[in-house]
Amino acid sequence: MDTATVVFLTVGGVGVVVLALGLLGAELLQFGHPGVDGPVSTESVAGFVGAFGFVGAIAAELLDAGTPLMIGVAAAVGAAAAVPVAYLAVRLGRAARTMRTDATPTRQDMVGTLGVVVTPIPNQGYGEVRLRMGGQPVKVNARADQPIPIGAHVFVVEAPSDTSVVVEQTSALHQS
Repeated sequence: MDTATVVFLTVGGVGVVVLALGLLGAELLQFGHPGVDGPVSTESVAGFVGAFGFVGAIAAELLDAGTPLMIGVAAAVGAAAAVPVAYLAVRLGRAARTMRTDATPTRQDMVGTLGVVVTPIPNQGYGEVRLRMGGQPVKVNARADQPIPIGAHVFVVEAPSDTSVVVEQTSALHQS
């Protein structure tokens, strides 16, 4: 393996390290308020440096770059590949940061949902029910005016906290 290839692979490795720092929340060349992007985004640096190094190493090996001219050609090939990779990295990073997501469910979203008792609800005190929130099963504490056995279908009438609900038993015919 030529020295040029090792240097290019090292540069590519630096790109991977910069990518890892970016995934951990670091921002390069950031000035001013932390919520504002710096003039150079971490993903663009990681994409450019990584592609430059790895594509340059491939070109150096294929060209058997032992002369300064061949090393320069390998560097040019690496740079030519690095520019579109950096552009795509910026676009993908921006798309990920501005992606629309569903609102975080609140306790008021539990009111009106149907569920199943997984721990019997006693006359006084709490049992547990399983509800579906945002398509996901959620287990919360539950109390009721009367005891409700395990497996019974319930309707949430109140959510006094984020982890507890007040329920009423329903018939299985009302379940969908």
